[in-house]
Amino acid sequence: MLQDPLTLYKLIVLYMLDRVTFPLTTAQISDFILEKEYTNFLTLQQVIGELADTGLVTTRSDNNRTHLTLTSEGTETLHFFENRISPAIKSEIHTFFQEKEYSLREEVSVTSDYYKATSGEYEAHLIAKERGIHLIDLTISVPNKEMASSICDNWLEKNQIIYQYLIEQLF
Repeated sequence: MLQDPLTLYKLIVLYMLDRVTFPLTTAQISDFILEKEYTNFLTLQQVIGELADTGLVTTRSDNNRTHLTLTSEGTETLHFFENRISPAIKSEIHTFFQEKEYSLREEVSVTSDYYKATSGEYEAHLIAKERGIHLIDLTISVPNKEMASSICDNWLEKNQIIYQYLIEQLF
């Protein structure tokens, strides 16, 4: 009996990923599932881990966020078992995306990460995308980890202003 709820949670995650054209973060998926009180945080983390372990989703970490993408195996599995998701749950997922798609898309279209370069300095890697196309892909070298972290945090908040400034200055 315990397997049935886990299977449903997995199908919900797969269904959510199948309904968007961009990766979702674990936080975005958690927001929906925990808000609806389908399950708790630990069970959801187990579900996501099992989906990744079985190759139904791929994960990519970026500055303390994990992005999930549906694989072709995940799509195949979902289409085979999709009828196990109730129409009410599907409707709630559709409503969630109708209300939040723009903010969800924007959240995953701007990424930042930093790492220690072979030179000993830190590099902040900043990306802004729209519909999968890189609008800007910038790497900045700085002397320490704190500066790199600060640049990444500020990029997430100020990327549109910075992009606009660069365009104005370069054209």
